[in-house]
Amino acid sequence: MEKEILLTAEGLKKLEEELDYLKNVRRREVADRIKTAIGFGDISENSEYDDAKNEQAFVEARIAALERSLRHVRLIDENEIAIDQVGVGTTVRLRDLDNNDELEYTLVGSPEANPMQGRISNVSPVGKALMGRRVGDVVEVEVPAGILRYEVLEIRR
Repeated sequence: MEKEILLTAEGLKKLEEELDYLKNVRRREVADRIKTAIGFGDISENSEYDDAKNEQAFVEARIAALERSLRHVRLIDENEIAIDQVGVGTTVRLRDLDNNDELEYTLVGSPEANPMQGRISNVSPVGKALMGRRVGDVVEVEVPAGILRYEVLEIRR
C-alpha cells in the first residue's frame, strides 16, 4: 500500500505541469534525438544514441514516478488548516535557542519540500519534530550536526 502524499493546491499544480511537460514536450524531444542519432549509422558505437536512450529512460522513469505519486495525493485544503498547532500547510516562526536567530519554515508534503525556500517536509527530522507543537513549545531535533533546539514563536497559514 502506497503512502498518501500531502500537497497544497500549488504543489499539485506544479506536479501536474511537470508531468504534462514531460509527456508532451520532453518525450518528443528525446524521440527526435534518438531518430537523429540513428541517422548517424551504427548504433552499437554511437554515443549520441546511448545518451538519448539514457535520457529517454530517465524521462520515462520520472513520468512513472509522477503518475504513481499523483494517484496517492491528498490535497491540503488551506481553509481547513488549523493554526493552533503546527501541521502541514502551516508556517511556523521559530527561535533557535542556541544562537537566538529567528527562522521561518512552511511545512509541506515531501514533493514540495525546498529547504532553500523555507519549505520543509513534514517527514524531515525538523518537520517531524515540529508537527503538533504549539506556540511556546520547545523542540529538540537530533540532526547529523548535533541537537537543534527551537522555541515555537508563531503559527500561521
